[in-house]
Amino acid sequence: MLILLPPSEGKYAPRRGAALALDGLSNPGLTSARSAMIDALVDWCTSDPEAATNGLAIPKTQPELLALNASLGNAATARAERIYTGVVYDNLSTQTLTAAARRRLGRVAVTSSVFGLVTLSDRIPAYRLSGDASLPGIGPVAAHWRTHLGEAITASVGSGLLVDLRSGTYQNFWRTEPLARQTATVRVLHEVDGVRKVVSHFNKATKGRLVRALLEDGANPRTPAKLAEAWRDLGWTVEIGDPGRSGTQLDVIVTEI
Repeated sequence: MLILLPPSEGKYAPRRGAALALDGLSNPGLTSARSAMIDALVDWCTSDPEAATNGLAIPKTQPELLALNASLGNAATARAERIYTGVVYDNLSTQTLTAAARRRLGRVAVTSSVFGLVTLSDRIPAYRLSGDASLPGIGPVAAHWRTHLGEAITASVGSGLLVDLRSGTYQNFWRTEPLARQTATVRVLHEVDGVRKVVSHFNKATKGRLVRALLEDGANPRTPAKLAEAWRDLGWTVEIGDPGRSGTQLDVIVTEI
């Protein structure tokens, strides 16, 4: 099973740690694509910082975010599970998992604008690059990764289940159609007085908790139906839809945060 998460907009920037070593990251087939992205981002942020600030939607009150990009080549790194912060990762809370659950972290990967795909144990620096950005010399970030991620994700999934928890922006990095028969997409719906709707905070918090529950339980379902069954056994309300071009949609219904 491979669980795909989106990155967080906010990131923890370590002050100490080894510098980035691209050849030490998982999915080494992405090394050249990662290097091209980093070179383009560093060059833009150092050669034309004003244009980069505007193009990357960096608040002028936070110049340190531009500095993160400019120093990517020699910035301190930490495990990706520490770098990514925010609601999904707060609720996943990898540092408080049991030892057995932490051994299962290899089942989780993050789609990254800079690195394409990283595991939570990969050592990376903090950066500021949204998935809908476009860089000089690279073009749209999503289009760059669409040409590279298919092989890496397919190899990581193998014959197992792909659980796609990415947001819409990062779904554009790679479409699940080639693996539709073994893919589960997840939608979180907040139900109040019989009315269901998508609410960002509930969506993110619940996805973090869903992943945490699977890691703690140790369940390793191989089909969308078995995944729905595993979450129901863990106390979640899950409805399963019909298979579609992108996979089988599971609706997780929550009534409170």
